[in-house]
Amino acid sequence: MSVRTQSSKQPAEADHRAGFACFVGRPNAGKSTLTNALVGQKVAITSNRPQTTRHTVRGIVHRPEAQLILVDTPGLHKPRTLLGERLNDVVRTTWAEVDVIGFCLPADQKIGPGDRFIAKELAGIRKTPKVAIVTKTDLVDSKSLAEQLIAIDQLGKELGFEWAEIVPVSAVGGAQVELLADLLVPLLPEGPALYPEGDLTDEPEQVMVAELIREAALEGVRDELPHSIAVVVEEMLPREDRPADKPLLDIHANLYIERPSQKGIIIGPQGKRLKEVGIKSRKQIEALLGTPVFLDLHVKVAKDWQRDPKQLRRLGF
Repeated sequence: MSVRTQSSKQPAEADHRAGFACFVGRPNAGKSTLTNALVGQKVAITSNRPQTTRHTVRGIVHRPEAQLILVDTPGLHKPRTLLGERLNDVVRTTWAEVDVIGFCLPADQKIGPGDRFIAKELAGIRKTPKVAIVTKTDLVDSKSLAEQLIAIDQLGKELGFEWAEIVPVSAVGGAQVELLADLLVPLLPEGPALYPEGDLTDEPEQVMVAELIREAALEGVRDELPHSIAVVVEEMLPREDRPADKPLLDIHANLYIERPSQKGIIIGPQGKRLKEVGIKSRKQIEALLGTPVFLDLHVKVAKDWQRDPKQLRRLGF
């Protein structure tokens, strides 16, 4: 078993490499946080609730010798709705198209049925190198970490494949995040950069803005709501008649929920919650776009949208 720590760092190769890596793992395994830590900026939404990522968010890591494009997929899970099935299809399609797969397993949780379900699927993808990434190492002591590393090595052996690397990281503490990039780069094909220097993601701005609003709306709501919120940015337009040194971007967005009873939860007493969502997401959007923003948010009901193919299409799934 080859477990990598900082001292076993390999020298970088002279040839430029560029390619795609995707992080997989059950919901809430730390995939989005890791993407953000590698890119060095917030490109994937993070939340301590499972199932927050619905779009394939690409983060781009630029290095002198390589360009690593990270594809963040939804967590693979046993689907209960049409939306769940579509999310699983997105995951499998992504796996078939990337150069390396990083399987995120939290250090503080024993390997469970969800992990085995994913590992079995991975075993069927023969050609793509698979790296086991042990996330959240800041939450455990060294003995527990060693036990988890051995269990993960064993999991590969049981299913008949070998991990290209096993890397413990803490995205929150920044421990071994650089090393992970060092180890992913040699697994990429040789070739020129695929994106211009300075690009951090290829997500359309409207999608990223919608995701930031959704992240703010998810905070502090009751457990039944995370799956029920969808955000659509209807328009983003520079305000006319503004002086060049004082621009303002008008953003109109709708927050969709599935039932009228959920409206009160999102809006809050006297509209307090919705106001907080607006303030919080506006700050993030202004940081992302680098311009002052006027954000106009409305809450609408799209009845049972997770089960309705027509509504799923309209909401971008």
